[in-house]
Amino acid sequence: MLPDTGHFAASGVLGQEVEGGRGSFWGRLSIPAIIARPAFRRWAARFPLTRPIARRSTRALFDICAGFVYAQILHACLELHLFDILAEGPATAEALSVKLRLSPEATARLLDGAVALRLVARRRAQTFGLGTLGAALVDNQAIAAMVAHHTMFYADLADPVALLRGAGPTQLSSYWAYARAHQPAEAQPDQVAAYTRLMAASQPLVADEILDAYNVRRHSCLMDVGGGEGVFLCAAARRAPRLRLRLFDLPAVAARANARFAAEGLTGRAESVGGSFLHDALPEGADLISLVRVAHDHDDASVLHLFRAVHSALPRNGTLLLAEPMAGTKGAERMGDAYFGFYLLAMGSGRPRTAAVLAAMLRECGFGQVHQAPTHTPLLTSVLLARPA
Repeated sequence: MLPDTGHFAASGVLGQEVEGGRGSFWGRLSIPAIIARPAFRRWAARFPLTRPIARRSTRALFDICAGFVYAQILHACLELHLFDILAEGPATAEALSVKLRLSPEATARLLDGAVALRLVARRRAQTFGLGTLGAALVDNQAIAAMVAHHTMFYADLADPVALLRGAGPTQLSSYWAYARAHQPAEAQPDQVAAYTRLMAASQPLVADEILDAYNVRRHSCLMDVGGGEGVFLCAAARRAPRLRLRLFDLPAVAARANARFAAEGLTGRAESVGGSFLHDALPEGADLISLVRVAHDHDDASVLHLFRAVHSALPRNGTLLLAEPMAGTKGAERMGDAYFGFYLLAMGSGRPRTAAVLAAMLRECGFGQVHQAPTHTPLLTSVLLARPA
């Protein structure tokens, strides 16, 4: 049986509390209480002035229900290399059926779904080309890696109530080897390989955002804590040719960074140090320390410990650069609280935090000046800069 979209109608017709006198009928009802009445929803869906709002709300609620289907259509397009095929030029459904190795019926179904999601566009002469969203995914290894990675996340979300109740281990907690490890520094190379490759693939998405927001050329030495394979440091090296580079991460991860530094010709100015910031002191000597997508992976006690370790390692005039997607970011609220809230729950460690919460934690750990640097795409990352008090 298909879902009845009529149940969603008029769920957001009004957007604020109803003003009313004390003791009046309207004064005792909130907007959610009014919307919860089936008779009101039926009326709002039919009344000319509220009908457009009711329809928008219906679409929004249905999109929440159908979000998984939309994501799997994207997954299929990427796995079948549909966007790369269409990047060579528009093609008919018949030609695509052969290239995708799908039946004509399955090809038509996939194309219809992709067109509806603006991944693919219908062209003249019954051909199909790249849509506005699909064009951004051509040869985009970062997005492809993230979409493939979500297979584990979706498996963990199959029973969201069980996930909320902490019923057993999850696929993501096994994937991120350090998330629940008592001695993360003892992680073996095969335990860190998969997630460090994923982080390396997705890091270019945020590296330029961060480096556009803050000029690292004003510093002499940058240490990236939890820096993975060193993708961010390599990007910083291209921006600041005189900047010395240091990476601090788990020993098995730091070894992978050395290989990247050698491949980038940075052996003389970049080094990696193995250790765990939960148990080992951070090396001193850097006047800029970066935490890129690190804090939100850890619980409050670990983050406070990390901030204190950074404070101890920085000179008086040093700077901490903290970059990650943050909760409460205008226009990206769903990313912070909904997506990352549940992703980190499945991972078994961390939580999304607002810029204000992070700033308060930094001040608690001895930082005085804390301010936010604007980024071009806050949905990808926000940047906080802090200096020791």
